[in-house]
Amino acid sequence: MKPDKYFSIVVGILIIILAIIPTGFENPNLTDSVLFEKAKVLDVDNSDIQAISVTVIGTQYLSLLVKSGQFAGDTIQATNVLLGQKKTDKIFEAGDKVLAVIQLDTTKTKYISARADEYYRQNIELVLLICFGLFLILFAKFTGFKALLSFIFTALALWKLLIPLYLKGYSPIMVALGVVILTSTVIILLVGGLNKKGVVALLGTIAGICFTALLAIIFGRFFKIPGTVQEYSEALLYSGFTTLDFSDMLISTIFISAAGAVMDVSMDISSAQHEIQNRLPDLPRHELIISGFRISAPVIGSMTTTLLFAYSGSFLFAFMAFMAKGVPFESILNTGYIAAEILHTLVGSFGLVLVAPLTAVIGGIVYSKRG
Repeated sequence: MKPDKYFSIVVGILIIILAIIPTGFENPNLTDSVLFEKAKVLDVDNSDIQAISVTVIGTQYLSLLVKSGQFAGDTIQATNVLLGQKKTDKIFEAGDKVLAVIQLDTTKTKYISARADEYYRQNIELVLLICFGLFLILFAKFTGFKALLSFIFTALALWKLLIPLYLKGYSPIMVALGVVILTSTVIILLVGGLNKKGVVALLGTIAGICFTALLAIIFGRFFKIPGTVQEYSEALLYSGFTTLDFSDMLISTIFISAAGAVMDVSMDISSAQHEIQNRLPDLPRHELIISGFRISAPVIGSMTTTLLFAYSGSFLFAFMAFMAKGVPFESILNTGYIAAEILHTLVGSFGLVLVAPLTAVIGGIVYSKRG
C-alpha cells in the first residue's frame, strides 16, 4: 500500500477521534428538560401580529405536527414571538418545516410549552454536503476523496479544538496558529502527497501564515480595534466569559481566514517548480528560485484581490447603510467594524504576497540538486 493511502487511513482515524471526543461544553441539563425536534407547521394564527412601518411585532400562534422524538406524530400548540428585529424574527407559514423547542414537565412525559425556534435546515444541509462530496469523488476520484477527508478534518478541528480552547481561555493567537498549522499539514500532505512537492507547499504555507500572524499582531495593535466588534461577542460576555481576550481573537481570525488562500498560492508555486525540476533536473538552484519568482509574479497579481472579494460580502450592507445616510468617507474608514474588515483584507492580502517568494526560495532549496 502506498504511503498516501496509509496517511489517508490515519486522517480517517483522526476524524473519528475528533468526532467522538467531547468539547467540554456540553450541557446535559439543557437537553434533559428541553427537546429540540423537527416539526411541520399545520396552521398559523397571525391575529396578534402588528405591523408598524417596517417593524413587525407580536406573537404568532402555531399548530405543529412533531416529526421526531418522543412526541413524533403528535400535534402541539406553539408560539413564535416577534421582537421587531429583522435579523432574527421569522414569520412561519403552513407547510414550513421548523425546529421546535419543547419544554417538558417534571415527569418528562408531557410538554408544558413549545416554540418554533428556526426553520429546519438540517436535512438540506446534509443533502448539500453529500452532493459536494459526491461531486469531489466523481470528478477527482481518490484525490477528491482525500480532499473531502481534509474538509471534514478541518471542520472538526475548528469545532472540537479551536473553539473549546478559546472558551477555556488559552491564548487565541497561539491556539489559532497551532490549529491552522495542524490542519494545513493534513490538507497539504493529504492532497499534495507525502513527497517533496507537499513538503515545499507545507513549508511555504507555514512561513506565510507565520508572517501573516506577525503582521496581524503588529497592525492590530495600531488599529486599536476592540474584539467586541465581532458579532456575538457581547453574548459571550453576558454568558460569563468575561476573561476572554476578544482583541487577540479578532487578530487570530485574520490569519485563519487567509490560511486557505495562502495554501493555494503555496501549492501552485510548489507544483510549478516541481514540474520544472522534473523537466530540467540539472537546473541550478538560483535558476529554479528565479523561475519560482517569475511564476509567482502573475499569481500574486491575480491573488491580491482574492480576499477583497471574499470579505466584501460581509460589509456590503454596512457600506450601503453608510452611503444611504450620506456618511462622510473619513467617518466610514474610521468606524471600528469597517476598520476591522480593512485590517482583515490588507493583512491577509499582504500574507498572500509574502508566501509566493517564500515558497519559491524554499522550493529552490529543496528541489535543486546543485547550487
